[in-house]
Amino acid sequence: MSRRPAATLACVLPAAGRVAGALPARALAVRALRTLSLAGVCLYAAHCLAGLGGTRSDPFFENWLFNGLLLAGAALCLLRAAWSDSERAAWSVLGAGIACWASGEVLYTLHPSILAGGFPTVCDALWLAFYPAAFISLGLLVRARVRQFYASLWLDGTVGALALAALAARFVLPPILAGTGSSLGAVVGDLIYPLGDLLLVGFVVAVLALTGWRPGGVLAGVSLGLALGAVADTLSLYWSATGHGGASAFEWLWPASAVTLGLAAWRPARPSPVIGLHGRRLLVFPLAFSLSALALLAFAEQHPLGQASYLLALLTIAAAIARMGLTFSENLALVERSRHEALTDPLTGLGNRRRLMLALEEVLQAAHSDAPWTLLLFDLDGFKRYNDSFGHPAGDALLQRLGSKLSLAAVPDGEAFRLGGDEFCVLAPTAQRSTQELAEASRAALTERGQSFDISAGCGAILLPVEAAEQSAAMRLADERLYADKRSRRTSDAPGQLRSVLLQVMAEREPDLHEHLAEVAVLARAVGRRMGLHGEDLDIVVRAAEMHDVGKVAVPDAILQKRAALDPAERAIIERHCEIGERILAAAPAMTPVAELVRASHERWDGSGYPDRLGGRAIPLGARIIAVCDSFHAMRSDRPYSPSVSERDALAELRREAGAQFDPAVVESFCAALRDGSLDGAGPEIRARELSLT
Repeated sequence: MSRRPAATLACVLPAAGRVAGALPARALAVRALRTLSLAGVCLYAAHCLAGLGGTRSDPFFENWLFNGLLLAGAALCLLRAAWSDSERAAWSVLGAGIACWASGEVLYTLHPSILAGGFPTVCDALWLAFYPAAFISLGLLVRARVRQFYASLWLDGTVGALALAALAARFVLPPILAGTGSSLGAVVGDLIYPLGDLLLVGFVVAVLALTGWRPGGVLAGVSLGLALGAVADTLSLYWSATGHGGASAFEWLWPASAVTLGLAAWRPARPSPVIGLHGRRLLVFPLAFSLSALALLAFAEQHPLGQASYLLALLTIAAAIARMGLTFSENLALVERSRHEALTDPLTGLGNRRRLMLALEEVLQAAHSDAPWTLLLFDLDGFKRYNDSFGHPAGDALLQRLGSKLSLAAVPDGEAFRLGGDEFCVLAPTAQRSTQELAEASRAALTERGQSFDISAGCGAILLPVEAAEQSAAMRLADERLYADKRSRRTSDAPGQLRSVLLQVMAEREPDLHEHLAEVAVLARAVGRRMGLHGEDLDIVVRAAEMHDVGKVAVPDAILQKRAALDPAERAIIERHCEIGERILAAAPAMTPVAELVRASHERWDGSGYPDRLGGRAIPLGARIIAVCDSFHAMRSDRPYSPSVSERDALAELRREAGAQFDPAVVESFCAALRDGSLDGAGPEIRARELSLT
């Protein structure tokens, strides 16, 4: 009887490579053992395939080198377990299994007559001990690497295992069965090894499927070791059952199998790939296995199948059909999950802006004036200071709490949304609660006070479809009422009073300057919103735009009204107005963020502005927005030293100076806002319309 070693199973994901903190002597020993093992396999293969050394060298190759290579494979696995804490159990079990296999071979070499007593023998027990060791080690390695076991991938493995079993039942087992002895022991002894290999191969296919057919280096190495051993076992039994005897050309596959398994233990560690249910590779292997089973059934007329092969082929096709159904179900779930994520704010779990737009569309199509709906738009006051004081994680936690409370305030008939930043929205019918009742409940939900903070919310409310029949009109009107509410509630505080006083001073000093500042503020608000500013951040930019030239109250009229070019001394006075404006506004501590933007409002993108010669992104975004809006409005207005220019020429000038005087991104956002109508209502001289600049 030929040798009957069991092959090992594949490990599905990368194993530990270099041992952390290993001594140089250990690394050298492992390297030497790996090199000698590879060289030994090459020599043994040359002896089997090309007759290296002749027949007189058979004892050396068959007795010493063969067994030495098996022991080397076991040693590599056991050293990996001994010198590394990572996956010690898996490699210990696998190394012990290979050691049992090697012990059986050594015992058989020393006492060849031990098999004469029939199955089972001590050698059989040692060889068969490898199978459970292979199963256990593979399970441990898979468990450590595959975080989620998809049902569809399990079915892929089932399809592959059944297809391999059907092919084996058709082509491999019949000649083996025909060559078995008549005794029960002989039958069991001849069949237990191919059946064990078949189970191992099927399990490996299942494990490979669980990785999404992306096994990685370690799994590829151990899979190759398994394949080599399984092929050697199958060919050996087939060779014996068909009447052949003596040595064969495939015997080198056994030591190659053991060494390959040992080398896999020392593959460098790699991060496990993320398993996803996508990609064509997920279809290639199940399709190939299914086609092989279908081919068996299709050619059954010319080549009759045994009962086992026929049944296994049918089960393969049935499993493939089940896989198709499960794939369709998983795809539907994936689409639904993607849709939910696309319509949901990830921080609060509320609907996002896209979800609000869809809900608005449905409401505007179904609602009528006799049963209107309420759209409430909210913006938090005090959130920026809270974020600056307590940090962004605390700010996120606050938004989550407020979002949960707002959702409860909106039920059972309404829905709450988070539009981004600190902006929230509620959409609800007025059948059960009036707009005022809903607004009060929602404001209360968005209010939170503590020892050093006070969070509240401004509100803009409209009725649908009574006051707006389109989405954009509804959002614009609600937004206008929101900021009107915020301004009205701010008049009682010190910053609001300072703002009112300064605006009145500028109006008395120079009416045209007051109008210029007001319209620049409208432009800055539209552009800031387009660039992603919300809530208090946007409010600071708007207030800074209103105040960006407040320092000119300290500039003599003779300089402001001068029609000729300014001399260096006069220009130095003009360039100081940003610093003067900052000092005026900083008199109220709450206006400090506004004062910082006013100081930087005349800086240039290329660094040649004033007063601090800032450049690029070192200039605050709000100041960059104000610079573009201020220049555009100035060009569109009559000035003592220059007449107004056309809208087209003003935009062309902005584009020419993009990258020099202005931030190119702000210029593009300004032009886009002008094109799509976002700047409607900015004043009689500022209106949006489609442009065709080239």
